[in-house]
Amino acid sequence: MGKEKSGRRVADNEALSVGTQIRGSAQKLGLVAALIRNKPAGEAMNILQFSTKAMAVEARKVLASAIANAENNHNLDVDALVVAEASVGKGIVMKRFATRGRGKSTRILKPFSRLRIVVREQQEEA
Repeated sequence: MGKEKSGRRVADNEALSVGTQIRGSAQKLGLVAALIRNKPAGEAMNILQFSTKAMAVEARKVLASAIANAENNHNLDVDALVVAEASVGKGIVMKRFATRGRGKSTRILKPFSRLRIVVREQQEEA
């Protein structure tokens, strides 16, 4: 009597990786995610490696995890992988206060984001 195992959230030819609590705003991470959508996995890794955006470092880790999941857990061909989905969402927000002049204070918001990357094995066209 236990709870049944939940099914796969993606198709049989796909692999998923989710980065939770990535330090930075969802807007900045969304710009990086747009760079790699619908690109081959190897090309996406190169784009993130040489990007000047700071959020590209965290996005590259999540993409590398998705590729490793595809290879090790789902037996997919790494050379045929394409970034099928790269979606960003808001996470928690840490609230901090900074002291200001005349005994006042200002609120500082430190946002976190979530990144969900799905890689799909593309069939070779002959």
